[in-house]
Parts: sequence; C-alpha cells; structure tokens
Amino acid sequence: MFSLMRLFLVFPFLALALMGLTGCATFSALPSAKSDLVTPSDETEPRKRARIRLELATAYFHAGKPTIALDEVKQSMVADPTLAEAVALRGLIYMQLNEPVLAEGSFRKALDLNPASVQVQHNFGLLLCQQGRMEEASRYLNAAIASPVEEERAKSWMILGLCQAKNKQIAQAESSLFKAYVIDPSNAPAAFSLSNFLFDNEQYTQSQGYVARLNQTKQANAESLWLGIKVARKLGDAKAVETLRSDLIQKFPNSKEAQFLERGTTNE
Repeated sequence: MFSLMRLFLVFPFLALALMGLTGCATFSALPSAKSDLVTPSDETEPRKRARIRLELATAYFHAGKPTIALDEVKQSMVADPTLAEAVALRGLIYMQLNEPVLAEGSFRKALDLNPASVQVQHNFGLLLCQQGRMEEASRYLNAAIASPVEEERAKSWMILGLCQAKNKQIAQAESSLFKAYVIDPSNAPAAFSLSNFLFDNEQYTQSQGYVARLNQTKQANAESLWLGIKVARKLGDAKAVETLRSDLIQKFPNSKEAQFLERGTTNE
C-alpha cells in the first residue's frame, strides 16, 4: 500500500502544499458580519512583531530547517500567544520533527484560538491518520472538506482516501480519491494516488487511464513513469512499456526507478 510519507517523497512539494504552506501561512477565520477587515494599522506592536517572527519561521520551514523554524515560531508566540497561525505552524514543525504528542497539543490549541481554520483541521486530520486514529482523523478531514475552496477540498479528500485505504476501507477510499481527482484533475498527487490505489486493487485498465494522463504533463516524474510501466506490463501493453521506459531513462537516468529497469525488477 502506498503510504502518506512515501507520497511526500514522490512529490516533494506536496508536504508543503497539503499543509497550506505554499505561501505565507494564513489561518484567519472569516470575519463576522459585524466586524471589519483587519489592516496593518489595526495591529498592535506585539502582533506585528509576532507576524515578522512567523514569516521567518515559515521561511525556515520551507527551507527544510525545522529546528530553526521552531525557535522563530517560539519567539512569535512570546510576542503574541494568541496568534493562531504561529501555534498551527508549531504543530507542523513538530510533525516534521516526529513529535506527534507535541504536534497534537499545538493543533488543539490552534483550533481553540481559531475553530474555523480549514488548514488546521486538515493538518490535524493528517496527523491523526498517521497515528492510525481513523475515526478522529475522519472527523477533522470531513470538517476541512466542507471548505468552499475547491483546492482545499481536493487535498482533504485525497488524504481521507489514503487514510481509508490504509485502514482497508477500499470502497470508501476509491470514492474519496476519485472525488479529489474530479475536483482538481490537474493535481498530480491526486492523480497519482488514485492511479496507484487502482493498481494496488488490480483495476489495471482504470489505473492506466489516470497515470497515462499524468505522464503526459510536465508534472510527470520517475515514480509516475514507473507506475505507468507496471500498469502497462500487467495489461500486456508492450508499446506503452517501451515508450515509458525510454522516457524514464532519458529524463531520470539517476533515479532508483531507472535502476529497477536495469535490474529487470518488476514488483518494486
């Protein structure tokens, strides 16, 4: 079964994208009907200092320096303990540092500060899924799925589907992964996850359709090409095998998948 952590390795940008960190983190709740939009002049000096530290923490997190990011986010929280974005980022950092108990505490506190945060609901669901706490994970991921933003919904459907697959909930997993793909067909991780799930469950013809479309885009990589080869072999499609084999060797000659080809491996 294809794991969540392996998916992050296949598509390195996915970990940040799933966690809502493709840009500066934003976890603000929607303003109520009686409130006004917050502008920089409305913020207190402690809040401004906290946000500056948060921007630094986010940058270090992007750069793969979680320990330095943690130090910066702690400084942000010293300046303003009520800044939900900082507390949520601390949870992500603890996840990356493999500290699930500390991560859970941060996510719970972030939701106390901002119960409407879709990103925190999503990330907390992801953490709970990694721990095998499926019932709790589903609750938070389904809350995130209620988001009106399609990109956010697609990410949460995909994670929910992978969690369900991990827990042998095959029919539910297929439905969730398909919904993620339908919402955002250009999402490479969603296409790969669905195709790989179908391959694992011996639905080779359907799997080939999704991975073939992915492999015709600029988001194709060594793992997606290798999946395409495995599917084509199962279907006896020699022409597709040769085309994908040529692409893999030409575009990713130093990949482990290219080494699989050299060794004649068929089941990696």
